[in-house]
Amino acid sequence: MIDLLLVSILASVLALVALALIALLAGPPAGGFVYGASAAASAAVAALATLYLAAGAGTPLALVLPLGLPWLGAHLALDALSAWFLVVVGTVGAAAAVYGVGYGRHTDEPARVLPFFPIFLAAMALVVVAADAFTFLLSWETMSVASWMLVLANHREPGTTRAALVYIVMASLGTAALLLCFGVLAGFDGSYAFADMRADRPEGWLAGLAIALALAGAGSKAGLVPLHAWLPLAHPAAPSHVSALMSGVMTKVAIYGLVRVLFDLVGEVGWGWGAAVMLLGGISALLGVLYALMQHDLKVLLAYHTVENIGIIVAGLGLALSFKAAGLLPLAALALTAALFHVLNHGLFKGLLFLGAGNVHVATHEREMDDLGGLVHRMPATAALFLVGSIAISALPPFNGFASEWLTFQAILNGDRLPMWPLKFLVPVVGGLLALSAALAAACFVKAFGVTFLGRGRSGAAMRAGEVGPAMVWPLAALAGLCLAFGVVPTAAVALLSPVAAALAGAPFPTATDGISAAEWLFLIPLDPGRSSYSGLVVLALVAGVSYAGVLAIHRLASNRLRRAPAWDCGFPDASPRTQYTSSSFAQPIRRIFGSFVFRAREHVEMPEPGDFRPARFEVEIKDLAWAWLYAPVERLIAFASLHLNQLQHMTIRRYLSWMFGALIVLLSVVALVG
Repeated sequence: MIDLLLVSILASVLALVALALIALLAGPPAGGFVYGASAAASAAVAALATLYLAAGAGTPLALVLPLGLPWLGAHLALDALSAWFLVVVGTVGAAAAVYGVGYGRHTDEPARVLPFFPIFLAAMALVVVAADAFTFLLSWETMSVASWMLVLANHREPGTTRAALVYIVMASLGTAALLLCFGVLAGFDGSYAFADMRADRPEGWLAGLAIALALAGAGSKAGLVPLHAWLPLAHPAAPSHVSALMSGVMTKVAIYGLVRVLFDLVGEVGWGWGAAVMLLGGISALLGVLYALMQHDLKVLLAYHTVENIGIIVAGLGLALSFKAAGLLPLAALALTAALFHVLNHGLFKGLLFLGAGNVHVATHEREMDDLGGLVHRMPATAALFLVGSIAISALPPFNGFASEWLTFQAILNGDRLPMWPLKFLVPVVGGLLALSAALAAACFVKAFGVTFLGRGRSGAAMRAGEVGPAMVWPLAALAGLCLAFGVVPTAAVALLSPVAAALAGAPFPTATDGISAAEWLFLIPLDPGRSSYSGLVVLALVAGVSYAGVLAIHRLASNRLRRAPAWDCGFPDASPRTQYTSSSFAQPIRRIFGSFVFRAREHVEMPEPGDFRPARFEVEIKDLAWAWLYAPVERLIAFASLHLNQLQHMTIRRYLSWMFGALIVLLSVVALVG
């Protein structure tokens, strides 16, 4: 029966394509059916992939379809790595699809989303199971175009068309880089099947070129700094359940492409590339969280946090490459397991947070945190579930974000075993960057949750808000439950990841295959039981016990006499919500520490003289340096070139022939020189 697994997954993907056709023909009335069937197909993909991993992910399953290039066909394969990413695609995809049933009732034009939503899910699943370059790139480009159309669903919103333009340009450049990468991997024989690439791996500078192109192509889709410029534009512009997929799943599909090239197709990767990948991840993590702290748009804040978490994942991958190059295979397995575990965890809590932001937007029609506040009383279920996501993304126990980041730091703490002296210095630096980013992430979500849900409402929309329907709450509850489950019993995910680590790092996770005793399921023990261990269940029991004891002590020991007094209000007796902290004021100390050299932040203060009744004004100008230094000059160059090249349309036939003759002479000269 296991041989039918890949066929069953392919059938689920084809069902998603059929749903897109149904949505295109039937229109909005088919919304409930399309989303419901999409959820069922996604859940089936996740369940089948989980069964494959639980069975040990033995011999990879392969299938060749008579499609695609005539001499190649469409190669599909399911191995441990593909199965793990199918779990991510299917799990978060199912939650987003169920959420879409309720969310679609609150949109003006649901038909703009319906046909492309199942296509987007199907394309991501096909990228993961593709086993040749043509099928991979075709699925990759389908994923990009479908998500671009979904970003354009709210095309009447200000800034949406620009976000879509930047996104599709970056996506096209990323695809071009991956095309060149696979061209290098195919070698002189030109075989685009992954199995043939493994049999004839590149060496020397060709291998380095393939790695650089993979980092550029997959890194641009994942949102690595400095290739992240599209991400804070496109993710917030999309509908919220699409944002959850783009941030929680699509960026992980990009990580899959990076892992497939670095750990599978290229072969041996030198420690220098591992160091470069690790440093790139650490910088992305820190800059991502710093930019997130400066935001006052809730969805933009969440988008920048994707950059941070992608940085954590990539830093783990770089560390795994370094350990593998040094022959420390158990440590490579530990670092790789931590990175891939965080792939799942980020998909879960980022999907939860984007869906929670969607609830807030539906209830208030606001994304600006400074226009929200007090929603904990009006949207208690959404507030509680958003709080779970905030705790998880802040890497606080007993939720899943802590478990994977803890594993990452366990790998970093063993960096002193690396024999290369540059890495002995670099690993603690990257560890410091990740530790700082983790602390800043906690501060950022204190701000996000506090300004959005606590205090008094800052606008009429916030004060009139009400809880959304069950279809938009239950998907959040399911994702929150998984965040808690994988935080309390992280060994379940580590056990599923053991065949992935064995295949790619050369060794399984050190304690994942020793047995299934109760102690090994309750305690996550990397490498040495006497050195470090973690039990989410014990932490959960301690937190629950201490909380219950505190509540019991307060109720038993405190006086029952009712006392009323004005609350401390920082010396401002006015009940106006203007006296509350805003997102900008919360981030001001951090902005003043890092702003001068990270954001080029400038504060503009306009303070009228005494007696002048004009309002005081305070503005902060923040620049994304990657955009200012890298993309803006290219944008100006393209505008300049297009303006002047436009004159070529209006030349005479004589000039056209002269240009063609000149081009022919140049090409013949090049051929002669090369020959």
